[in-house]
Amino acid sequence: MEEYKSFREVRGRGTGDIRRGRFEKIQVSYLLEEARQIKTQVFKDTSRTIISYNDSPDVGFSASLNPYRGCEHGCLYCYARPTHEYLGLSLGLDFETKLFAKMDAAELLQQEFDKKKWQPQVIVMSGVTDCYQPIEKKLELTRACLEVAARYKNPVVIITKNHLVTRDIDILKELNRYQAIKVCISITSLDKKLATQLEPRASQPKRRLLAIEQLSGAGIPLCVNVAPIIPGLNDHEIPQILKRAKEAGAKEAFYTMVRLPYGVKDIFSQWLERYFPDRKDKVIHRIQEVRGGQLNVSTFGDRMIGVGPYAEHIAQMFNRYRKLYQLDQKIILSIKHFKRESREQLSLFE
Repeated sequence: MEEYKSFREVRGRGTGDIRRGRFEKIQVSYLLEEARQIKTQVFKDTSRTIISYNDSPDVGFSASLNPYRGCEHGCLYCYARPTHEYLGLSLGLDFETKLFAKMDAAELLQQEFDKKKWQPQVIVMSGVTDCYQPIEKKLELTRACLEVAARYKNPVVIITKNHLVTRDIDILKELNRYQAIKVCISITSLDKKLATQLEPRASQPKRRLLAIEQLSGAGIPLCVNVAPIIPGLNDHEIPQILKRAKEAGAKEAFYTMVRLPYGVKDIFSQWLERYFPDRKDKVIHRIQEVRGGQLNVSTFGDRMIGVGPYAEHIAQMFNRYRKLYQLDQKIILSIKHFKRESREQLSLFE
């Protein structure tokens, strides 16, 4: 049988690339028959902490919670793909098919809230990988964490591109009683075909708009993330995405420029060659144009919105339509209702 070290066509996956990780000396390979039958595998993540902290000045939050490592959505452009290389795995197909679940995430979160040193603050869920990716339907780790947050009344921001978030409307409504929830739905494109090619296992655009409509109807504060903007590919959709999101009930809008760190730029280039060979050069050139001649820039500030005339053009267009559709409202969350359950119970005996 013929052996493949890197292949492109795997049904339902963003990429079939299994290039060797940055830190590995051995290259994994598959037989062609195996490659076409790869199923999602879930492994237990034994991390003993659940909240990650960052001091980046351009991400808008310092505390985040990610119940899963890896993401079955398979988005080609995902800047989180290289994190799998720290596990000795590929940022390509492995990132989409070998997932790590923090099975005791809710217990770890409760332990954090019970610590005297915990300072109530907004926790962002999906700071790296999507907390509502398909495996969440079975494992319900995100739901369990939200239940803990609701009991302690600690504010949460959810970022997702999956309609599955609507399953937890009951908990989100409870959090909203204490001004402690905001949901951000990411929409990359309204084109069903393009969205499927870019984000094969994420919800279709109409389902994401439906999620905004359903959550907004339940009184949940909604934000739309036009993310990522890929110059030359989906930037022309900005006005229509904002318009449709407003009609569905969103109150706030943001955007981020595509980021292609390390090997992500290679699999993204392969993807363009496969689906848009006639536009590949234009898209690559436009990305370089907003990235100072490169495909990725990690400089704070610049990495999120890009630099140069074309990046400024995108920013001006986005801001103009955000204001037109009144998506410049500020959703404010509160920490004043936070309470530690265990301390309240103990106080009865003190």
